[in-house]
Amino acid sequence: MTTTSTAQGQPSTQSAGHPMLPVVVLCFGGLTASLTQTLLIPIQSELPQLLDTSGPNAAWVITITLLAGAVAMPTAGRLADLFGKQRVITVSAALLVVSSAICALSDSLVPMLVGRAGQGLAMGFIPVGISLMREITPPHLSGTAIAAMSATLGVGGAIGLPLSAWIVDVSDWHTLFWVATGMALVVLVAVWTCVPHVADGGRGRFDGIGAVGLAIGLVSFLVGISKATTWGWGDARTLGAIVAGIVVLVAWAAFEIRRTDPLVDLRTTAQLPVLMTNVAAVAVGFGMMAQAIVVPQLLQLPEATGYGLGQSLLATGLWMAPSGLMMLLFAPVSSTLIRRLGAKVTLMIGASVLGVGYLVALFLMDAPWKLLIATCVASAGVGIGYAAMPTLILDSVPMREAGSAVGVNALMRSVGTTVAAAIMATVLTSVTVSAGGFDLPSEAAFRWCFGLGALAAFVGVAITGLIPRRAQDSDVAATPATVEAATR
Repeated sequence: MTTTSTAQGQPSTQSAGHPMLPVVVLCFGGLTASLTQTLLIPIQSELPQLLDTSGPNAAWVITITLLAGAVAMPTAGRLADLFGKQRVITVSAALLVVSSAICALSDSLVPMLVGRAGQGLAMGFIPVGISLMREITPPHLSGTAIAAMSATLGVGGAIGLPLSAWIVDVSDWHTLFWVATGMALVVLVAVWTCVPHVADGGRGRFDGIGAVGLAIGLVSFLVGISKATTWGWGDARTLGAIVAGIVVLVAWAAFEIRRTDPLVDLRTTAQLPVLMTNVAAVAVGFGMMAQAIVVPQLLQLPEATGYGLGQSLLATGLWMAPSGLMMLLFAPVSSTLIRRLGAKVTLMIGASVLGVGYLVALFLMDAPWKLLIATCVASAGVGIGYAAMPTLILDSVPMREAGSAVGVNALMRSVGTTVAAAIMATVLTSVTVSAGGFDLPSEAAFRWCFGLGALAAFVGVAITGLIPRRAQDSDVAATPATVEAATR
């Protein structure tokens, strides 16, 4: 063990290993946490029978993970700023182990909901891991490390689909969660032994009331959005949940402004670089989720429709898997662009590539390999953009608020994906054709979805263009937040 110090001059301990080892560990942890989000997709239609419950109740098994993850991201970030990032990451990994094991042992709805909520709460691992990267890597590696960790938000979900489809095909569905438990256990041990504990905790108290208020507001708002397709956008339950969520969040914001130690420092969040980056995150998150919903459905539709591609669930997952790897492969590309052009321009490039990917998809819908090209182009844009966003945030906030700020940014991406899921589902269920006695999404519906994905991405480009340029954008290594904590 060697002694290093943070930007505040506090001592810390660090393993005398290769500086990239903790980066690999954190990226594997982020991939494991995000992978749990798509584990149940292959058996989603079978959940009512497997858990002996109704269809609407079974739908909460998917929804509760999304809701818990949204709440966890900013909350975990604030806890990390107060008590240390490595500690919070370790707790998140332990929570993922326990919650995955609970799911693996479950045969009924209630314990499954408890386990799935725990898996969602463990998503706080990712934003805290991103904010830790600059403290444990040398300056020349920090950009690539942040880019790779950011990419795990998409990579895990993309890999999770073919992996879970294969597991269900060859084994019992409980195996899905035993695999997740094993991976999470490896992450826990690796984090404890390989990720250095940097003495980066700050003074202050945790804002419990603020955390509860944020949770209530977010859950109400996101429930309204996510259930809009089922309940109907004009249904009183949908409108009531959305409006109640907004009202609670406005009251929460008024409360937070008056706090000495708020859960989220809204004054910092309201600064133009941070605010516009977070708004852009909604648009890019929308764009990323659109392809994850639309392309698999197009691949699996029967060929008898004239435009469906007739792929099995496992084949669909395999066609989608390369797009996830593209996000990871473009992490170093993003790092180079950030270093040479600045994070703002890099985010604009990423969102532009994402939009082009959707436009390409409009003309490549008639074969799986053609859709593979389109999804890889779009995913390359996501990989570039997702890496630039936390860099913009970290360049604009004090080190003591890094975890909370990156958590809020991750939350805004989650809001974008939730809105995308609801809107895409609405389009696909509203513009239909009849085939074999069933209403199926029409070809026009898929084109509308691709068009909306492109529009969201280009809106993200426009919003990013409003972010004020910073002098240090052209040289990430020179930012005050950078800390050289690597063992030489």
